Amino acid sequence: MTIFPVILCGGAGTRLWPASRPARPKQFLDLASDLSLFQETVRRVEALAGEGGTLLVVAGAGHRGFIAEQLSALGVRATVLLEPEGRDSAPAMAAAAAWIARRAPAGVALFIASDHHIPDGDAFRGAVQTAVPAVNSGRIITFGVRPTAPSSAYGYIQPEGAGLSPVRAFVEKPDRANAERYVRDGYLWNSGNFMVRADVLLAELEAFAPDVVAVARAALPVEDTPVMDLTEAFRTARKVSIDYAVMEHSSRISVLPVDYRWSDLGAWDAVEALGSADRGVWIGSDGDTGLVRAAGGMVVATAGVSNLAIIAEPDAVLVCSLDRAQEVKALVERIRSASPAHARGEARASETLADRAQAFDRWIRLNALPIWATLGVDEDGGFREAIDLSGRPMADFRRARVQTRQAYVYCAAGAAGWAGPWRSLVSRGLDRFEATNLRPDGLYRTRVAPDGSPLDETASLYDQAFALFAFAAAAGAGLDPRGMAERAHRLRSALLALEAPGGGWREAGAHPYQANAHMHLLEACLAWEAREPAGPWRAMADTIVELALRAFIDAGGGFLREFFSASWKPAAGDDGRLVEPGHQFEWAWLLTRWGRLRGDDRALEAAVRLYGVGAQGVDDRRGVAVNALNDDLTVRSDQARLWPQTERLKAALILAETARDERRIRLLDDARKALAGLQRYLEPSGLWRDRMELDGGFVEEVAPASSFYHVMAAWEQLQATTRVLPGLDLAVGRPPA
Repeated sequence: MTIFPVILCGGAGTRLWPASRPARPKQFLDLASDLSLFQETVRRVEALAGEGGTLLVVAGAGHRGFIAEQLSALGVRATVLLEPEGRDSAPAMAAAAAWIARRAPAGVALFIASDHHIPDGDAFRGAVQTAVPAVNSGRIITFGVRPTAPSSAYGYIQPEGAGLSPVRAFVEKPDRANAERYVRDGYLWNSGNFMVRADVLLAELEAFAPDVVAVARAALPVEDTPVMDLTEAFRTARKVSIDYAVMEHSSRISVLPVDYRWSDLGAWDAVEALGSADRGVWIGSDGDTGLVRAAGGMVVATAGVSNLAIIAEPDAVLVCSLDRAQEVKALVERIRSASPAHARGEARASETLADRAQAFDRWIRLNALPIWATLGVDEDGGFREAIDLSGRPMADFRRARVQTRQAYVYCAAGAAGWAGPWRSLVSRGLDRFEATNLRPDGLYRTRVAPDGSPLDETASLYDQAFALFAFAAAAGAGLDPRGMAERAHRLRSALLALEAPGGGWREAGAHPYQANAHMHLLEACLAWEAREPAGPWRAMADTIVELALRAFIDAGGGFLREFFSASWKPAAGDDGRLVEPGHQFEWAWLLTRWGRLRGDDRALEAAVRLYGVGAQGVDDRRGVAVNALNDDLTVRSDQARLWPQTERLKAALILAETARDERRIRLLDDARKALAGLQRYLEPSGLWRDRMELDGGFVEEVAPASSFYHVMAAWEQLQATTRVLPGLDLAVGRPPA
């Protein structure tokens, strides 16, 4: 017998507002210890997944970031099923059972809520083992907790006898009088956790809710990956709980009485009863009692209070008597009408995409472009590497990629009508680049000193790609188009020396066979193809895309790797396992552009999958995409640089342009969140931070000029999407009322 613990993450925790809200529900909060309730549940059940078993998590797609982050913090691997929309417990459990049955038809599903508090893990695991024989015989075993006192907060189970016995009745949450009677009569609290063989549950669903199990099976992805998005078919599932779908009809239900401490932490009085749930800074008078939770950066002060819950979040505060904690749910219903964003936990991010785009546009035009056009340029026209946050230019070298990227930035500024001296900036910068960086073989060296003397003769493919890109931008801006085309064609010919035997091109350095340089070469080829449709650029672009579809992108997982062998197989060791969320987004953006030009559905489908993988690297708590994952999509680096945020924004926007209905709404909301994340990095001066740590703080360092390319490309994509969707409210992706 193989046990598959299934953690269900569908709870909303409404009575724990404002800490628990749909944007971050209670299972992901640290209510009982320094771990979240979800993490406590993982720790409690992970050992039950024996040989052949797997820990399975079922959750909403919007919470993938919390799950990835919190599993990674524990060092635990799990298979994750993500629902595109919550349809209550029966469809979620049906999907889990169908997945388990595909792996092990007689496998046992142990369904546990992600948001319950059971401090005695040994006692819980012992109860599971006690239930195993009955489960193997085909019974559905639910765990009934012996009440410690009458409670109106829980449902009850009436057993037929003592010990493990059939269930006579399930009873909804009673009033106080009935609760007292139920306790006297030996009823048990309904914990909502139960065990059943997967094949048995599917058979019961076929008997009592065949429509639910049919949709669940249809929504299950064909291929197994560590994180699987249930298909859009799941949205059509009837919204029904497992109690109504199966438990009230089946004759197979038995209840096992348990004595371990249990609470569903459904309201603040239950949290306060733990005695360890205060958080943050609370300064109170002698004798003050209650529960106080203050968000970071906040202080709560009290005088002469008792039996209160004071929950202070940055955008909302709750003060209530602990005796009336159940009434919070009714308050939240009123808040939903008065301020939906505060009810959902999105008030701090309530600016529309259009509002944020306007602020971003002003920052680009009035702050970033002017400061980098002055402090970011040396006397003879070269672009400087960095500026520190006090405004001092830094670095005693000039990289090829910075010179070409900054040339693109000011070409894009000119095309958008920026009134600054973009022509002279680009012309002087590229002329100096040509004079100092061109090698005799037609390739460009990677690094020179401020006086132009060579510092590094390496000619990287990455740098050649950006040279081509800058030449295309300058030609498109009307700056010596013929001369720029001559430079580009000369460089294309020189690139023959870098061609790889197995296709594509070799990069200089420790990783000669990599995806990243090809990505930027594809971008340059598309830029030149737009200027020279009959030129050689189309064929180069097609070669790169075919290599990406054949080798860079994992056929099963849909993710893109970074490093490869000479035969374009994944590199050995950890190098071959690296998956960067930023590059998933960036390739999604490029493949969407190429796929639309060619009418190639393969590229368009690959782009959608890459976007989904990139989204798994988004830390919802910070609102940013992290630097790196492994190929099982666990977090490798939780630091978050600026550039992945721009690529997330670009990808969400370009995919939204052709998406329809709810998918467009979701993508545009993703774009709003991505822009909000990006704007956390941007300084009012026109400079930026580059690296965000796990606590949301930034590494103290200079602002690198190389980031401006990413920022500017995101700005251009915002403008492009606004032109494609001119009549839409970009906050929600639907026409304004």
